[in-house]
Amino acid sequence: MTVIALSARRSSLSSLENAYAVAIQLRARTGVDQFVVRTDNPIQPFRVSRCRPHHPESILALVA
Repeated sequence: MTVIALSARRSSLSSLENAYAVAIQLRARTGVDQFVVRTDNPIQPFRVSRCRPHHPESILALVA
């Protein structure tokens, strides 16, 4: 198994709090509901999407 060392900056940018803040900004700008999604990717553990995620990803928050 490969261990990936992440920088403090990447950890901050890829945090749940940052993803949620991005989702709020996108919702305000577009008027479209946004999902905060947990992924299996250690480089990008959370992402924002306007589409429902598919397995193995899961919804953490809906910004409506």
